[in-house]
Amino acid sequence: MKKFNFRKVLDGLTASSPGSGSSSGSNSGGGSGSVHPGGTAGVLREEIQETLTSEYFQICKTVRHGFPYQPTALAFDPVQKTLAIGTRTGAIRILGRPGVDCYCQHESGAAVLQLQFLINEGALVSASSDDTLHLWNLRQKRPAILHSLKFNRERITYCHLPFQSKWLYVGTERGNTHIVNIESFILSGYVIMWNKAIELSTKTHPGPVVHLSDSPRDEGKLLIGYENGTVVFWDLKSKRAELRLYYDEAIHSIDWHHEGKQFMCSHSDGSLTLWNLKSPSRPFQTTIPHGKSQKEGRKSESCKPILKVEYKTCRNSEPFIIFSGGLSYDKACRRPSLTIMHGKAITVLEMDHPIVEFLTLCETPYPNEFQEPYAVVVLLEKDLIVVDLTQSNFPIFENPYPMDIHESPVTCTAYFADCPPDLILVLYSIGVKHKKQGYSNKEWPITGGAWNLGTQTYPEIIITGHADGSIKFWDASAITLQMLYKLKTSKVFEKQKVGEGKQTCEIVEEDPYAIQMIYWCPESRIFCVSGVSAYVIIYKFSRHEITAEIVSLEVRLQYDVEDIITPEPETSPPFPDLSSQLPSSRSLSGSTNTVASEGVAKDSIPCLNVKTRPVRMPPGYQAELVIQLVWMDGEPPQQITSLAVSSAYGIVAFGNCNGLAVVDFIQKTVLLSMGTIDLYRSSDLYQRQPRSPRKNKQFIADPGMISPPFTLDYFSLFPLPAADAGVLACSKDNFCMRGLSNFYPDLTKRIRTSYQSLTELNDSPVPLELERCKSPTSGLATRIPEAAAGFCRNEIPAVRQRNQVHHLPVKGSRKLSLPTDLKADLDHVNGHCTSPTSHSCSSGKRLSNADVSKVNRWGPGKPPFRKAQSAACMEISLPVTTEESRENLYNRSRSSSISSIDKDSKEAITALYFMESFARKNDSTVSPCLFVGTSLGMVLIISLNLPSADEQRFTEPVMVLPSGTFLSLKGPVLTFSCMDRTGGLMHPPYEVWKDPNNIDENEKSWRRKLVMNFPSPSQEIGDHQYTIICSEKQAKVFSLPSQTCLYVHNITETSFILRADVVVMCNSACLACFCANGHIMIMSLPSLRPMLDVNYLPLTDMRIARTFCFTNEGQALYLVSPTEIQRLTYSQEMCDNLQDMLGDLFTPIETPEAQNRGFLKGLFGGSGQTFDREELFGEASAGKASRSLAQHIPGPGGIEGMKGAAGGVMGELTRARIALDERGQRLGELEEKTAGMMTSAEAFSKHAHELMLKYKDKKWYQF
Repeated sequence: MKKFNFRKVLDGLTASSPGSGSSSGSNSGGGSGSVHPGGTAGVLREEIQETLTSEYFQICKTVRHGFPYQPTALAFDPVQKTLAIGTRTGAIRILGRPGVDCYCQHESGAAVLQLQFLINEGALVSASSDDTLHLWNLRQKRPAILHSLKFNRERITYCHLPFQSKWLYVGTERGNTHIVNIESFILSGYVIMWNKAIELSTKTHPGPVVHLSDSPRDEGKLLIGYENGTVVFWDLKSKRAELRLYYDEAIHSIDWHHEGKQFMCSHSDGSLTLWNLKSPSRPFQTTIPHGKSQKEGRKSESCKPILKVEYKTCRNSEPFIIFSGGLSYDKACRRPSLTIMHGKAITVLEMDHPIVEFLTLCETPYPNEFQEPYAVVVLLEKDLIVVDLTQSNFPIFENPYPMDIHESPVTCTAYFADCPPDLILVLYSIGVKHKKQGYSNKEWPITGGAWNLGTQTYPEIIITGHADGSIKFWDASAITLQMLYKLKTSKVFEKQKVGEGKQTCEIVEEDPYAIQMIYWCPESRIFCVSGVSAYVIIYKFSRHEITAEIVSLEVRLQYDVEDIITPEPETSPPFPDLSSQLPSSRSLSGSTNTVASEGVAKDSIPCLNVKTRPVRMPPGYQAELVIQLVWMDGEPPQQITSLAVSSAYGIVAFGNCNGLAVVDFIQKTVLLSMGTIDLYRSSDLYQRQPRSPRKNKQFIADPGMISPPFTLDYFSLFPLPAADAGVLACSKDNFCMRGLSNFYPDLTKRIRTSYQSLTELNDSPVPLELERCKSPTSGLATRIPEAAAGFCRNEIPAVRQRNQVHHLPVKGSRKLSLPTDLKADLDHVNGHCTSPTSHSCSSGKRLSNADVSKVNRWGPGKPPFRKAQSAACMEISLPVTTEESRENLYNRSRSSSISSIDKDSKEAITALYFMESFARKNDSTVSPCLFVGTSLGMVLIISLNLPSADEQRFTEPVMVLPSGTFLSLKGPVLTFSCMDRTGGLMHPPYEVWKDPNNIDENEKSWRRKLVMNFPSPSQEIGDHQYTIICSEKQAKVFSLPSQTCLYVHNITETSFILRADVVVMCNSACLACFCANGHIMIMSLPSLRPMLDVNYLPLTDMRIARTFCFTNEGQALYLVSPTEIQRLTYSQEMCDNLQDMLGDLFTPIETPEAQNRGFLKGLFGGSGQTFDREELFGEASAGKASRSLAQHIPGPGGIEGMKGAAGGVMGELTRARIALDERGQRLGELEEKTAGMMTSAEAFSKHAHELMLKYKDKKWYQF
């Protein structure tokens, strides 16, 4: 345990300069800590003991939840009852009973073509698209590859492994069949060449092998199916074709009847043919199940191909014929379907997504017995369903896995560890009432593996926001995931009708209800969301159903500008004539009107219409208040970039790139609606300057034209009326700058929140050079002269070049795009470019000293102008084509038509935080405060004056005033937190939850119970609180109320922070950061000492940045694909115990015995002699295969198994010790029982001997 004394630290750094703590700009993203020179030894007198060290931290993936992305293959072990799914990205998911869920990945990333279980042996064979076979060991919790076999000259098309056989048949694209020994993974010299399998008279190649299977009647016979319709029945012993069958249509699949006398084929014309081995000249039966019946003598109408068929027999009923595809061509709008034929009944099950693969689950693993199917597993492109075959209506089983995370695309996430334990039960009890009905009443059939809770028992909850406006609460305890409760935010709005006109479609895109931000207080159960349509909804939790009207507020939060002279047409302005569109200055005010004025088009109207009639709200989260930003002068509201709620204060605050709004959700009033520039009062560090008119044809701002700076005195310009003491609404002329993509919607492909866009745009393959992070116009060769300070030199040419080709849209026709938390241009990812908040460079190089000197006009120690950018309010343009991607990849550029000072004045609100703190330097006691962070790295403290009495809170107004206190950092502010003088993390105050609709409680005197967290009291005069602030570039620790900067840590110079959270681990606080270059960094608090810096995940996808989040107890997660959530830990303790927490994929189960066929059936029903594959395929008889044909690659499975075993060695030793103690105790009991049995045996022997002597001489008739 290391002690840190601020006095000693300051004494050791007296010779250090203020800039000595700056980072060297290494690519790893590491920085160095330093003490601010303003700190003094007398500020804090006590010592803070930091218990965290680097040994507490380690990065490790834990578990992956959700549906496997882009599935390609499916396999099932009928004895172990485990399911395996392969994907296009080379991943394999192995599923068993709930809790048994394992993810493993091929290193090559090649698509999985086929999977084959070694039934009841704890192994799996995978065939990948790079023509490699892999053998996976499933007898360990983390599967690993034991062997690999790479085919060099042939492409793998099909594999078959007979039950209880160690020889794998492999079919290739050339039509050859090879045989691989599973134990050694060596190719046998036995090969079935295609030219020997077909007749010599055949002049054409039969095509690739599409099917391989041994006969259920005779294991020495192999059925080979070729693509062109040829089927060969091969005798393995005699090495010749016993039968050859031909059909005109291509073959897709084959399946045997269990007796081995018949088999069924599916064809490309939608037909099914049944063949009998006794008459191979033509099919025994030909049917087109979905074809129209034709007149006699005419061929049936062709249908779509039947991609797969399975022929399963039953002992007491007709056989099941199950196939996918085969629908008629005239039904083009029909959805993908699975057809089940049972006797004369034909059932078509329509699916929501295309069918990838399906498997029939049978009672027996033996192919020569009645199969007795009981279920069908259907793998769809975006879902996994299991159909119950034992019921006539074929219901589906309720899926226990979280396969519906992507039911609507995930747009944001939140993660809460160690939350109140009763929340999970409460949410589940509410959510279970809304579950779908009609599922099968039988248990889930996939029950393989074993799983226990392990040592991690604290409750965890994950919240996901979706594009359709829904919110899902998930129980994530003990590395599992189960949905608890679903909330639909769209129910508070009126449904959009198709005939409403163009107004609605012009405002929002396809998903107007998409969730943008989530704020949840587990203790008070207050829940708040913001959406893409610039709305905020506050929910309160209740266990009772109510019917009530939804209260709504409308807020005007927009800047207006006047005296702007636009360039002449030949100067190619980047947007339409603004002089005719910009009105005179008007004040920003909060409006409580719920109905927009119909007289003015697109002014003071919200994007969505809140329901005005009473709404029935079921138990759960019920809407308390809806706040909407409204249109202003034909321009839609900017998206919300920050959100915070205080249940103790009854206040919600949110901001965007225009300003800040504070709303009292108890009294349903707007307290503050103010532009960001007006929050500074008279202490503006940046000395914002007025915008002077520019000459015509003057496109680029000239520093010489800038007027002298002036100081903005807020209260002198806008005195506060006494009647409106609770409402502040002020205005400063400023132009609302927006992204280039807003003015040029035809040039960009916006983020669509449909699943198709997430899969096609975010995951489309992009060349490596396009994946690098660039500035928005780095691909353009045009260069321009140096502009005013803060100008991005590569933005103006982009505007000009685009304007020469494309026409400008009509004013107000811009749509809102999907929100994102990403710094979208990803500057300096992996060291290629700089952060968007730093000075950009077109070539991806760091700025030279000369360039820095030009830009940093404020001199040393003063912050330069930085672009006022907020990641959450920008439009993001994703790569679609090669040409578009050069301009639109992570596009965040702003409009550059006005001066750089205008640009810098556009300061977005990026972070908000409610806390009991010191608003001013001379404060002696804490008071309610709102910390406001901006995109320029400024931190402002807003003072909240609440009524002292609890009863007055519902009637007296709340005063919201800027305190005049501000702090500065480098880069946009991301997060806040506070610690007391002992180093303990201070949680924001909250109100204890009480059901607002409880009748019993309403009858009593209803009082609010608040939990306040004040700094620890002390008799000494000095600071009582630390404030931790983290931006995209650095972290600082301030001491309050003196506002002394104690620690500074420059986290990164070459990249920027995407996510930062102050979390608790091992009862100590630390700062966790995720950097755009892929580094995860942990720093202790308050000293900001680096504890961990690991290059974990290079950011290649916007989805990761939008969903990455940290939480307490060393947990984190992110959306790794559109359908999957990846959880990880940065705790060394959890990494050590991970083996104990994971489920076992393999459990020892005895293989069921084969049914006795009987003497007569064995004599006349099939071959009675055994087939020795070892003798036929072994090296002694078949010889060695050519070395150039395939290459054997030993896998790390043995090593991984040892590591896995060593990972839980302490737990294993403990269990072994306990087992030994129990064994000794049982042995002692056994010894006592043995002694007693010996005594009883001796007595019995004695009595038996006496009885024998008694009756020894007696005859039989004397008894």
